[in-house]
Amino acid sequence: MATLAIGNEALEAELLPRLEVVEERLRDAVAQSDKLADATSRHLVDAGGKRLRPVLALLCAQLGDGARPEVLDAAVVVELTHLATLYHDDVMDSAPTRRGAPAAHEVWGNSVAILTGDLLFARASRVVAGLGPQAVRIQAETFERLCLGQLHETVGASEADDPIAFYLQVLADKTGSLIATSARFGAMFGGCPPSIVEKVTAYGEAAGVAFQLADDVIDIRSDAATTGKTPGTDLREGVPTMPVLLLRRRLAAGDAAEGDRELLDAIDGDLSDDEVLASVVARLAAHVVVDETATLARAWAQQAKDAVAQLPEGDVRDSLVAFADALVARAA
Repeated sequence: MATLAIGNEALEAELLPRLEVVEERLRDAVAQSDKLADATSRHLVDAGGKRLRPVLALLCAQLGDGARPEVLDAAVVVELTHLATLYHDDVMDSAPTRRGAPAAHEVWGNSVAILTGDLLFARASRVVAGLGPQAVRIQAETFERLCLGQLHETVGASEADDPIAFYLQVLADKTGSLIATSARFGAMFGGCPPSIVEKVTAYGEAAGVAFQLADDVIDIRSDAATTGKTPGTDLREGVPTMPVLLLRRRLAAGDAAEGDRELLDAIDGDLSDDEVLASVVARLAAHVVVDETATLARAWAQQAKDAVAQLPEGDVRDSLVAFADALVARAA
């Protein structure tokens, strides 16, 4: 990994060797004695990734004693948990690719992919058990929020819910919860006082929402070669994202521009044909609602930065700010 996106070369040089150890432990953790399970479990680890969650855990540990061995195990736990969710998410979203490689369900089928995700959850639980009861409880609470976020995204908002507020809560549960736990674990196992643990946890939650809002922009405005995912996958599967929700709100409020109703009808139509999907993605990419989504992502990133504004001055605080900015810069 060439850069940790934390804006400090000296700190990156200190953290990179630890991240390499995390990577080694991650590969050891997914190894299975069963040949099929070993191949499926290694699939996404071998595909690489940004490792944002372990990087954040290692970074927040620097607010205390980042060299504690428990920090490395905590970093492994959060990435194992994230990888497990990806196997499940790709099945539910029918995503054909992940990180530039065929999604696991495309190679081995839905059942094997789901069971592999379960195996990785089990391995994460085994590692976290060595970190003590409090870590197990936090991990269990995070599991619960991950599941609730996916459930609510699948079922959708009720008529009594504000669709945008509902969606933001889904993002907080599906993405923010694990990023918050990554920051929390880093600070906890780095020996930081509760006041610092609380600040970085709030930071992680807001940064997670910012990250996912940026992903909503990327899903529309980037190509598969850049992201490793097919553009418009969420549109095809009928998964609500912020640009579409903002477009619906414009129509409901009577603020629609010319062509908005036709675009929404196309989004709600049959997008199984690749050319039709590409056309709809291109039209939505040019719409102001995608710019508005990018603005929201920056606002949530600012909320994250505000959460750590009272941390002690220094490289770590500056790097947390740079980290939050980097999450949304992807959508620029």
